[in-house]
Order: sequence, then structure tokens, then C-alpha cells
Amino acid sequence: MIRDYSKFFPQTPKSGTMERHRSPLETYGWQPFFAQQTDIEELIQTPPVRVVEVHRNGLHVIGDDIDQMLAPRPDVTVGDWLLLNRDDLPASRVLERKSLLKRRAPGTDRQEQLIAANIDTCFVVTSCNQDFNIARLERYIALCFEAEIEPVIVLTKTDLTTGVQAYIDQAREVSDRVTVVALDARGKEPKTALAEWCRRGKTVAFLGSSGVGKSTLTNALSGVGKIETQAIREDDAKGRHTTTRRQLHMVQGGCLVLDTPGMRELQMMNTASGIDDLFADLQALSIDCRFNDCQHETEPGCAVRKALENGQIDKARLHRWRKLIAEDAFNSASLAERRSKDKAFGKMVREVTKQRSRNKRHGH
Repeated sequence: MIRDYSKFFPQTPKSGTMERHRSPLETYGWQPFFAQQTDIEELIQTPPVRVVEVHRNGLHVIGDDIDQMLAPRPDVTVGDWLLLNRDDLPASRVLERKSLLKRRAPGTDRQEQLIAANIDTCFVVTSCNQDFNIARLERYIALCFEAEIEPVIVLTKTDLTTGVQAYIDQAREVSDRVTVVALDARGKEPKTALAEWCRRGKTVAFLGSSGVGKSTLTNALSGVGKIETQAIREDDAKGRHTTTRRQLHMVQGGCLVLDTPGMRELQMMNTASGIDDLFADLQALSIDCRFNDCQHETEPGCAVRKALENGQIDKARLHRWRKLIAEDAFNSASLAERRSKDKAFGKMVREVTKQRSRNKRHGH
């Protein structure tokens, strides 16, 4: 049966009529941004599917009457849209992404790890206890700014402290561009407090350490409570890994929610623009430094250090800014070096293969 894919392209309802019926793909976040990258003929040959779950041994994709597993691919992550090539599955085309969250992969091999794609809003979750850490929040926000995703800081476990306002005030200091929401992750409060961002057809993600309430929040939005949760350790407020894979959940109201494993390590890589956006005030000051490559330490004519001496900026925040810049530069250079070496090695392998083929043809 040839399916009518014209309904998957944006249409404008007639004036005075109710909103048209949403297509199955729109239920999973299909938007004009993706539709404009293809046409009806291509959709018939290679129907679109969304990656809703990433396992170590495969990708779970869903489309219109499609629900299957594909082999894992290093260039594909949860949230991606693929045009499914049934004749050659590895050749399925990845559509251009609206947004992409990524980090330097844990370990020493200098690889880049894709976290999630096509996210509209990221809820950066931390709790009102020992988990609260300004430096970690800044890392997550810089990551979101780089990916051009709207970040929202969500403070949980408000029922366990009497000093909620102090946590709110500290969180607001991270950036004046970021909304801060404080709530009890249990019950109905999250549904109301986060409704502005969790609209039908939108994809949101919860990011944060283990034990801060990401799975509890997803359960609260779904109203079903299917996701397992665990208590934190009382001695240090550290959480245990409840979520072990990245998965999109459809919740009541038609929003898709990504629950991610807690990330103990969040190394910056290729996030220079995000860091600049997060520390826009310091970046603006640095333009007036005498030297273009000023490190804001001992150089003469440093506008940043002058502002520090005048009490205009916070010393701890300046230190965190410099640390993130240095980390990002080092990791980005390391990745570029790795890619260059991989490219050179690949070229060498191809040359050796060609030479062996020539030798076989000539009987050597």
C-alpha cells in the first residue's frame, strides 16, 4: 500500500475551523523543519522514523506503522529523525537536526559523545541539598546554549529544606536568560509548573546528576509512574543510577520527555559559543583588554582584572569562566588532533589496499 505522506507536511487549517487532526509523525515531534528536507516521493521510498531509545546493541525507532530495532550507529542518537531505507538499513539518512547535545566522552580516548538530538527545552535538574553546585549548573547551561536549546533550571526536593529561596537566588545568578523553577517532583506540581514548555509535539529533556528526581519528574508528567526510581544516600545526597539508557517517553498531553542517566562527568568540547553566551558580561569586558589573547591573569591592560579589582565581578565566577574556556580549548584541540590522525590512518589503509589489489592483478 502506498501511504499518503502529504499529511506529514505542514498545512494551515481553514479560517473558522478547528485545528486539523495531527498526523502520527507529528505526535512524535515531526515539524516543518524536517519536512522541508525531503519530499513526498522520498518519503514513500524511505519513510521517516524517530529514534526513541538507544541501547548498547541497537536503536529503537518508531514511525507511521513502524516500530523496530536497528543496528547501533555512532552518528545517530536518541531524538534523531531517519529516513528508513529498508533495502539498506545502514544507509538510512539522518535528517539535519534542530539541536544537538554532545560532550566529550568519559575516558582518555578523546571521543565526542552524542547525548540527544532535536530537543526543544532542557530542564537542568538539581536538588535543594548537597547536590546543588553552581559550577555544574553552568556546565549544563553552556551545553544548552551551544546547542541552541532553551534551558530551564529545575530545583527539586523543596519539601526537605526551609531555605528554598536561597537556592533559587543562587540559581538565578547563573544567567539572566534562564528561568528557575522550584518544586516538589512528586505529585501534580510538575505538571502545572512545567506546562509552559511541555506542549503537544514538543520534546523536552531532563539533565542532571543521579538522584535529583529526573525519573520522578517524568513519572509526574506522565501520570502513570512506570519509571523506576531510587532514594538517594542520606550521608552525601548522592543518587544511584536508576535510568540506564536514553529513552523518549510519550506523556499525557502529547509531549515527549527524554529521561537520561545521571552524568558524573561533563567535559566541555566545542562549546566556545555556549560559554561566551553564559558569561556574556565577562566576554564583553575581555574585548577591551589590551591583548587579543589576554588570559586575564597578569597581563597589563586587562579590562577583566580591572573590573575584578573594582569589585564589579565575582572572583569565583571569573575562575570558573577561565577554567571552562581552557578545558574547552584543550578538549577541542585534542578532538581535532584525533580526527586528523584517524583521517591519515584511513588514507594509509586505503593506499595499502589499493597497492595489494594492483599486486594481485600483476601476479606479484
